Amino acid sequence: MVAKIVSGKSIRGMLHYNENKVAAHEAQLMMASGFATDVTGMNLEQKLHRFENLTMLNGKVKTNALHITLNFDNLDNLTDERLQQITASYMEKIGFGDQPYLVYKHADAAHPHLHIATTNMKADGKRIDIHGIGRTLSETARKELEKEFKLVQAEGRQLSNALGIKAANIENAIYGKMPTKRTITNIVNAVIRTYKFTSLAEMNAVLKQFNVKADRGGETTMMYQKNGLMYSITNEKGEQVGVPIKASAIYDKPTLANLEKEFEKNIEKRKPFRDNLKERIEKVFSKYESITKATLIAELQKQQINMVFRQNEQGFTYGTTYVDNKNKTVFNGSDLGKAYSAKAITERLTTTDKLLQPERQTYLKPAQQTNYLKKAQSVKTYLKPPEHNQFLKGLLNKTATEVAPAISGKKRKKKAKDQQQDQQQSL
Repeated sequence: MVAKIVSGKSIRGMLHYNENKVAAHEAQLMMASGFATDVTGMNLEQKLHRFENLTMLNGKVKTNALHITLNFDNLDNLTDERLQQITASYMEKIGFGDQPYLVYKHADAAHPHLHIATTNMKADGKRIDIHGIGRTLSETARKELEKEFKLVQAEGRQLSNALGIKAANIENAIYGKMPTKRTITNIVNAVIRTYKFTSLAEMNAVLKQFNVKADRGGETTMMYQKNGLMYSITNEKGEQVGVPIKASAIYDKPTLANLEKEFEKNIEKRKPFRDNLKERIEKVFSKYESITKATLIAELQKQQINMVFRQNEQGFTYGTTYVDNKNKTVFNGSDLGKAYSAKAITERLTTTDKLLQPERQTYLKPAQQTNYLKKAQSVKTYLKPPEHNQFLKGLLNKTATEVAPAISGKKRKKKAKDQQQDQQQSL
């Protein structure tokens, strides 16, 4: 869950924004608290009157309107009843449980989200201190509700459809019709909330993807000199369609002065994503021995990188901008390094594409296993071992006379006769 709190000085403007969404069938009033009657039968003035009853108690307090948005992941799969429970618990946790508030469920983005309209003026004429409420009470409430209702956690990941920005429909961009202003408002606010850029040119690189442009006018115009800013819908060629709308007329007032505050913050916010962007750009170049401009742009799109070559009226390329739609950051080439500037990139481009051929590899058959170096295995014998008996033991127990074999008488006589003959021959 992602929560955002915006304070303002116009409760009427806050209600107008949400009620216009309801009239355009892009939102519905889902819940009301602190109203003495059924709000479904109340018109805009009656709803406004409920809040003004409190704001009039202390005219010194100018910032008395709070517009809160609660954004959920599609994976949360929440029913209206569940959303009401989460909203009521959130308002209690940030100290607004006793305040009157209206809850609108919007359907103009790819992910479910709620808009809560309320005031920080209490019935006793005192105001609720909202300084730093987003970093303290709201952040604590968000973490507790994620655990309590088992919501997809905002920390450590993006919403599965965090952007949810629909490009402006050029054919329906008819000047004077409210859909044009609403379309521009939705796109501009979503881009500012989601992307990290540090200049108007970088912001326009993102807006161009959704057929919208922020324009200061020519340097000699009064609007430029007074730091004015206009937003308009553009066609595929980048040409303006219809009449532009002043930044001050858009909800949240994305004027140049307010944008410059965001530019300053985004310098640090985008730094952790710089190296990853460079790695993905080099990954594309590493696949090619030579590459054309068109192929480079197409290959980077596969890496969720939109590369913009900035050119002057004479067609000279003087800069490059990289819109990282994966990490929602924008960098000029010079911010990434000299190798990613317009001049360096142009020098790396050619007129033909040639993929880098992979090195040839030879695949030798593995040597067959042999037994030559193995230790000789013991030879098997199939003779039965001798059976144990008492023969040897019997021999050992007999005396020498018993063991000596007997000699017959005839053999003794013959032996003596032979000895006599041997003696005579020797004489």
